[in-house]
Amino acid sequence: MSDNEEGQGPKSTFSTYVAEGDQLFQRGEYVKAIESFSTALSLQPDDKNCLVARSRCYLKLGDAESALKDAETSLKDNKDFFKGLYQKAEALYTMGDFEFALVYYHRGNKLRPELQEFRLGIQKAQEAIVNSVGSPSSVKLENKGDLSFFHKSNGVRSKHLNHSHKRESKKHGQKMGRNEKTAKELLGELYSDREYLEKLLQDEDLIKGKIRTGERVQDLIVGCISYLDTRTAFWQQQKPIYARQRDRKLMQQQWNRLLHKPPSDPTRYVLDSLEEIDTALSSGNTDSGLKKARELMKVVKEWSGEVLPNKREVLGNLHSCIGNALMDLGNMDKALHHHEKDLEMAKKGNLMDSKSRALDNIGRVYARIGKFQQAIEVWEEKLPLVCGGLEKAWLFHEIGRCYLELKCYSEARDYGSRSLIAADDISDEKWQLNASVLMAQAELKLGNYKACVLHFERALDRAKLLQDDSASEAIQKLLCKLKL
Repeated sequence: MSDNEEGQGPKSTFSTYVAEGDQLFQRGEYVKAIESFSTALSLQPDDKNCLVARSRCYLKLGDAESALKDAETSLKDNKDFFKGLYQKAEALYTMGDFEFALVYYHRGNKLRPELQEFRLGIQKAQEAIVNSVGSPSSVKLENKGDLSFFHKSNGVRSKHLNHSHKRESKKHGQKMGRNEKTAKELLGELYSDREYLEKLLQDEDLIKGKIRTGERVQDLIVGCISYLDTRTAFWQQQKPIYARQRDRKLMQQQWNRLLHKPPSDPTRYVLDSLEEIDTALSSGNTDSGLKKARELMKVVKEWSGEVLPNKREVLGNLHSCIGNALMDLGNMDKALHHHEKDLEMAKKGNLMDSKSRALDNIGRVYARIGKFQQAIEVWEEKLPLVCGGLEKAWLFHEIGRCYLELKCYSEARDYGSRSLIAADDISDEKWQLNASVLMAQAELKLGNYKACVLHFERALDRAKLLQDDSASEAIQKLLCKLKL
């Protein structure tokens, strides 16, 4: 067996990248999660679970078309794959295709009636369909086949704008009268503007005039009213009332900040700002998130410890945000500087969680630029601060991978073993799989073929338990080569 053949085994690449993507998704880092899932799919393009996972990320970022494409690909070989059905329904719902979404929610519910997700999907799709045509009381069809409502609607819209202003005013007044309360809720402050435009239509002298461009005032007013009616229909279709009220509240908060109103509660202001920064970075708006973080840092630096008691902790958090943004932008030197400042503040304030975060990020920077020895040293300093079993399994594995890159195969095997023990303690099959493959790779490089086979066989068992067909197939192929 040649050395090249020995190095061509499954590098746990697929499973590791999937596990990494899952972890990033849970942390809200959707752009990075997509990168991990995409790397995994470049190795196993037809893995349906990975396609669904990436689809979920796209949906979180508002890219419904990409989400739908992945969901449909996951259903290519199995039309009854319930995860793919649910994801397709979610994508269609986000795109506003509520009727088609309802079909797939129903299809999934028929296959898996015990899952609450499909029942909730049916409920929200039905609500959206009702919202898109108005409340049930405002749309009364004589029977299921009666299309008179749509004919009437088209007739109203087809009337030419050069009819008398009285007819136009009456037409629009009737339209708003159908569901005036809903229109007020939907338009909010714009509803008073609409009423003002209606009054202008009643001024005969005004509407006969023309503006500088030659356009009739009457046409301009009617056009504005028509636009507001269109907006009403759109907002009614897109979101329930409670969601619009929440959005208006958030928008008002943003305007308050733009107007430089001093925050009555600095701590609340900082928390809200940090949430905005995290949302921007997680959704891929790196430049925006970076700008917000820098602006907030300038503000916080001017405040005293009395105004903001946890000022040092906040500044450390901002250095971390800025460092992560710069990492995404490829500016590793500046990213490292900010993460080191985060570490410095954590040590001064004896903030153990912040110290663990900073060491984690510094290690990631070193690993990204190929400085594996420095990454190992930083991550080993972090080890005493790790509490959770999952984080231990991940960190031991990452250190082991660095040793593997440095061709320190004994150390790679030892850390693989520690990762496996941590994964066994929490019964995490994914990290049992990853750790077993890491150990098998190290044993292979050390020439211990019997031990290598044993670890790959254990990895194969874990892959089967996870129903990871692609990993199972890759491991089986390698085992066949090793046993020749």
